Amino acid sequence: MNAALTYTRNNLRVLLLILVVLALLVAAMAIFLPPGVDWQNSIRPAVFELLSGRSPYHLDLGIQGSWDPYAFFNAPWALLPLIPLALLPVQIGRALLVIISLLSYGYVAHRLGAKPLVIGLLLVSPPVMHELLVGNIDWLAVLGFILPPQIGLFFVAIKPQVGVGVAVFWLVEAWRKGDWREVLRVFWPITAALALSMLIFGPWPLRFETQTGVWWNASLWPMSIPVGLALLVTAVRKRKIEFAMAASPCLSPYLMMHSWIGALLALSASLPEMTAAVIGFWILIVMRGMGG
Repeated sequence: MNAALTYTRNNLRVLLLILVVLALLVAAMAIFLPPGVDWQNSIRPAVFELLSGRSPYHLDLGIQGSWDPYAFFNAPWALLPLIPLALLPVQIGRALLVIISLLSYGYVAHRLGAKPLVIGLLLVSPPVMHELLVGNIDWLAVLGFILPPQIGLFFVAIKPQVGVGVAVFWLVEAWRKGDWREVLRVFWPITAALALSMLIFGPWPLRFETQTGVWWNASLWPMSIPVGLALLVTAVRKRKIEFAMAASPCLSPYLMMHSWIGALLALSASLPEMTAAVIGFWILIVMRGMGG
């Protein structure tokens, strides 16, 4: 009995210590982190629009047809898990978003076979650093990679530029498993959710078209289409989701630097490839910096 009590007290002390360290870390990050432009100007306001009973896509405040770069473009259900963070002071929510993002990427990489060194390389890669800087939500989309397809589709649909290849891969896998019946079982929930969301908010997926011509577009499309299709075919032939993850950004006409994270996660099981990719990303950043 005494041993059990001692064990419980020790666990409580450890938990208390973790909470104190976390609180100090969040406080320090809230003070020293620069504002996350996507979190502060787009995603967090979209949460409040939704809570107020208005469309989160109402944030497109462009004048005379101009485009507001801080408008919200993602699936509306992406806002639901962000409500607790949005209700906090903006920098506190931002600090917690950074921590959650790192935990999400680390966990997904671990589930995909990454060792600690590979996870460390991933977390210091430019795509991850860029997401932490702007405060975006690709970390939500990549969680779909390790979930059952029927659930994972809701996550990858948050960022089609991260998950479209995976959705196609799951479609083929469902057909292989049980023809149209399995396809219907797996895809009817996301299909119904998309249809209902468009009935409520209008054809919000079409808003992505306005982003393709912006100067910060980091897509290689259309030159990347052959590579994306080759990777997707490889995923289907070899029945390996990692190739589909890498295909997604190649098949998207728009994405920002942080949305290349899906392609990096496809390398989670291999230290040499992850090392080469991360070094390559940093070389790109240095070259662009020198060019600017």
